Amino acid sequence: MKIHREGKNIILLTAGVIFVVMLLMLLFVKEWMWLHYLFLAGLVVFGLLITAFFRIPRRIFTVSPTELVAPADGTIVAIEQVYEKHYLKADCMMVSIFMSAADVHVNRYPCDATVEYAKVRHGNYFVASYPKSSELNERTEVGLLLPGGQRILLRQVAGVMARRIVCYAKEGEQVKQNQEMGFIKFGSRVDIFLPLDFTINVGLQDKVRNGISPIAEIA
Repeated sequence: MKIHREGKNIILLTAGVIFVVMLLMLLFVKEWMWLHYLFLAGLVVFGLLITAFFRIPRRIFTVSPTELVAPADGTIVAIEQVYEKHYLKADCMMVSIFMSAADVHVNRYPCDATVEYAKVRHGNYFVASYPKSSELNERTEVGLLLPGGQRILLRQVAGVMARRIVCYAKEGEQVKQNQEMGFIKFGSRVDIFLPLDFTINVGLQDKVRNGISPIAEIA
């Protein structure tokens, strides 16, 4: 397991704050009570949780030219037909993956493709599981042209706690299946918009893992 580069400064800052607090307590607390020990234990647990949030577990990725692999860890919370007005400009199927704070928060490309479109859209910070958050919240959109000429759209959506979305996509670049696309800090969702003739292989409340779980077959 590795630690993602997006978390290194946060982890160092958290560790520094915890160290200073512990040092001050050792210097100034004369009579230790169980509440002091409980507080210190809470600080250590908090530091471990922050570290775990930025983990990148070792995985054997699914590599398939005929399948789209999950771009995020989490739970499938929506599968519905919608009209996508910015890139696809057509009716399509939207599959939404909700990422809890306990999930791995790396986002990956679901297939080999060319990045045709990359856009940041400013918005609110509603709960990411709220159906309208896909259109109302802060988000990034990445449009991909597949080798067969099909187009899909990926959308990283911010949530109540996720105040920063990191997206590495650049228009014109060639990307590979399971290559890192970005990172969302502290829980959110990722939507993937697919042509209607793609076969979706997941159901509501299914658990998926980025780079491993096939979510659809390319038509």
